[in-house]
Amino acid sequence: MALKPGDSFPSDVVFQYIPWSEDKGEITACGIPINYNASKEWADKKVVLFSVPGAFTPTCSINHVPGYIQNLPQLKEKGVQVVAVIASNDPFVMSAWGKANNVKGDDILFLTDPDARFSNNLGWASGGRTGRFAIVIDHGKVTYAQIETEKGAVKVSGADAILANL
Repeated sequence: MALKPGDSFPSDVVFQYIPWSEDKGEITACGIPINYNASKEWADKKVVLFSVPGAFTPTCSINHVPGYIQNLPQLKEKGVQVVAVIASNDPFVMSAWGKANNVKGDDILFLTDPDARFSNNLGWASGGRTGRFAIVIDHGKVTYAQIETEKGAVKVSGADAILANL
């Protein structure tokens, strides 16, 4: 069931990730994956969640993630407290992808949607991969939710589209 503006964000969404730390800041360093209870963590925050089909893939690495990195200050100015990206890749790959993009700390969370479970529940996954979409959650309520329908497009899920809808 796809999310739409006005819906409550589901209460059972748990992703996985490896928290960034200074001592594990190099791309070759591995941390330990932990669960990230998005429903709980985001209940009282304004959040931008975007999803990509895969870490290190061309469209995701060239057109999608860089827009969020570049526009992070503008997103924060509009009250966004958390920016997170999900993909069905494992937590180690997502951690390395964040490091490859020079994202430190929790500026952008690189989260894993294990087995594309969350994306499948929305009907926004294909072939075991997460789809390309974006969701804005404001204190537990969805205010924006769009999925890209054109392969390789970053029109409704990119940072520019989110900024225009905040």
